Amino acid sequence: MTILVLAEHNNERLKTATLSTIGAAKQIGDDIHILVIGSNCGAVAEAAGKIESVSKVLKADNAALEHPIAENIAPILVELAGNYSHILAPATTFGKNILPRVAALLDVQQISEISAVIDSDTFERPVYAGNAIATVKSSDSIKLITVRGTTFDAVATEGGSASVEDISAAGDAGLSSFVSIEESKSDRPELTSAKIVVSGGRGVGSAENFAIIEKLADKLGAAVGASRAAVDAGYVPNDYQVGQTGKVVAPDLYIAIGISGAIQHLAGMKDSKVIVAINKDEDAPIFSIADYGLVTDLFDAVPELESKV
Repeated sequence: MTILVLAEHNNERLKTATLSTIGAAKQIGDDIHILVIGSNCGAVAEAAGKIESVSKVLKADNAALEHPIAENIAPILVELAGNYSHILAPATTFGKNILPRVAALLDVQQISEISAVIDSDTFERPVYAGNAIATVKSSDSIKLITVRGTTFDAVATEGGSASVEDISAAGDAGLSSFVSIEESKSDRPELTSAKIVVSGGRGVGSAENFAIIEKLADKLGAAVGASRAAVDAGYVPNDYQVGQTGKVVAPDLYIAIGISGAIQHLAGMKDSKVIVAINKDEDAPIFSIADYGLVTDLFDAVPELESKV
């Protein structure tokens, strides 16, 4: 039983979600290969070879693969699929874009966002915004799986000595093309990998008021998140959104400020190790999952908290 993990990276370094996906692969079997697809991605492949539990790294390096376009990556996975019992990818925008196309081409089902491995055929995954857990068993000869990284520990980046093997890559399939990318630049930690996240909701009141959330986050060395209500109101950009239709996070500490705790938001952060909620509504649903709750006006509590950090 050999498992292939599709690596998510930016041609310079691996994303943390890849390390958690390898953690899930370890629970399925012990012969794990990593597939690195990109342009001038040799450094990424070398780093992948040093990861513990990895026995081989496959590298597809082609200028046409600089950007992870699903139509270009899927044929490579389809060609390799016959050598593997399982193909795993992170349950990020990257993995969710590519693996469904591979599943369609191979005519097998995809098992999405697994949160636990029961055995090599059986997995758990959240449904109904995380309010229920479905147990899924697959009889497909090749199992295509996306992994919810917040529920698996990332493996160590040192300790391995896997060989790197170059494989041929067809390059541009001509079905779609990369136009541009706009990234938010920030000195704060990346939201999905941060140890501390400070999130604000509708209760913050305005984009100007959101500065108190950001000041507290900067004091704590934290990432900044937001509820969908805050994003829809224009307080912060879309990439701050935590929840069912945003990013899923599981930091050591999650501070929810002015967030009522709609089920869609809870689905994206309820696996956090410690949850602190600040809200003036004592009946807010967020308090049902919070480890610590403070019923007070956030405009009194947050500046005071910041002054004591």
